Amino acid sequence: MKMKALFALSVSLAAVASVAAGTPASAQSKTRSLSQSTVAAAAKQHPKIVEEFGGEDAGARSAYVRKVGARVAAQTNIAGGGNAFHVTVLNSPVMNAFAVPGGYLYVTRQLVGLANDEAELASVLGHEAGHIAARHSSERKRAGLLSQILAVGVGVVTGSSQLGSFAGQISQGVVLSYSRKQELEADALGVRYLAAAGYDPSASASFLSSLGAATSLEARAVGRNDERSTPSWARSHPLSADRVTRATSSAKATGRAGTGLRNRDAFLAQIDGIMVDDDPKQGVIDGRTFTHPDLRLRFAVPDGYGMQNGTRAVSIAGQRGQAQFSGGAFNGDLGAYVEQAFRAIVGQNAQVGYTEPRGTTINGFPAAYSTARVNTQSGPVDLTIVAYRWDADTAYHFAMITPAGSGLGPFAPMVESLTRISAAEAAAIRPRIIDVVTVGPRDTVASLAGRMAYNDHREERFRVLNGLASNAVLRPGQKVKLVVYGTRA
Repeated sequence: MKMKALFALSVSLAAVASVAAGTPASAQSKTRSLSQSTVAAAAKQHPKIVEEFGGEDAGARSAYVRKVGARVAAQTNIAGGGNAFHVTVLNSPVMNAFAVPGGYLYVTRQLVGLANDEAELASVLGHEAGHIAARHSSERKRAGLLSQILAVGVGVVTGSSQLGSFAGQISQGVVLSYSRKQELEADALGVRYLAAAGYDPSASASFLSSLGAATSLEARAVGRNDERSTPSWARSHPLSADRVTRATSSAKATGRAGTGLRNRDAFLAQIDGIMVDDDPKQGVIDGRTFTHPDLRLRFAVPDGYGMQNGTRAVSIAGQRGQAQFSGGAFNGDLGAYVEQAFRAIVGQNAQVGYTEPRGTTINGFPAAYSTARVNTQSGPVDLTIVAYRWDADTAYHFAMITPAGSGLGPFAPMVESLTRISAAEAAAIRPRIIDVVTVGPRDTVASLAGRMAYNDHREERFRVLNGLASNAVLRPGQKVKLVVYGTRA
């Protein structure tokens, strides 16, 4: 979340243009060109996607990922080969990768950090390129990526979900949903591309195994109600029990399983120092607490509720409601600010009755609040805004949706928890980064895991990060990844 963010709940990006109807996915041997109109539409929306996912993780590492992507994408049936695709590494803590019609492939730094060699990275990009080559987007009713990045107002007014869909939550987790058949086809194509590009096709199965282990670990670490407990890539690319088995069989069918490039050392050299988890410049989630060192604020969500941090807002979700924390234009009038927040959510012309904003004080901050009853196709809900005057020209607010009659419901403690942190507390917040180290003669899994920058599940996190089985042992000279604290830029 950035300072002076616009009202996050009003975000509604234009959809990428629909792709033209095409040949069946089975026609993989026929070379075809990407639609120029679709390419142009994807290029136009690219800056908005990058902004929505925290910006681009640029530099030499990004150039390396683009090179790997071009190598594997060159094996598709798309005219122009690797030059027809545009690969971007996103500065996002969410494990995610997706493809946009027009040849635009995206992968987050978090997902890059999970891979253990270049071939595994290539497997992710090959899978996404497979979706483009197989024209899966046109088979999904021609829905463009950004048509799914909607404001909460759309969800509330149209009833498209039970309690509405908050923009930041969707934007960080947004991916195109594919059928099981399409996912398996993209898996098979990705394996084929890996082999053709000279990589070990077994990398697809090994990466899927790591992703499955990461998914399981996070579910246990943060609780099944936490939105971040399942990586977005896993939610949109379901990790069914037989996907690893199928990927393994596909690799064997190429006749090259276990052979070909893995380029582990080159890959580890590139990701050494890559940031993982939250970027302190956008705030840090630690369990139930969100802290933003630059904005000097902190709050805690209810037990059993999860958070997801976006560029414009922090989204909160649980079984009894959804909420967002963000900021907006403030002219000194908290009552007007609350009314503006309502309109940003439900639309300027929506007929929604709400009580006159009432003033109060919360943790020493002047505050104002109001609740509106909003009718949806799933029934009425309560929409509550609580705004705080942070300083003379800055205000923040929570927007909360709960079942009708609940008011603040489970969010009352959260509203009371917002507080200012000290300069010392802000300075103590540092990013987590990957540190590639060489195993020494006395190093063990336990000793190296003890250096991980986490308070829980250290050994299991170390094993998952390095793709190590529960009974695997280390050997001197082996290179492994650690997550340690870095320094703030």
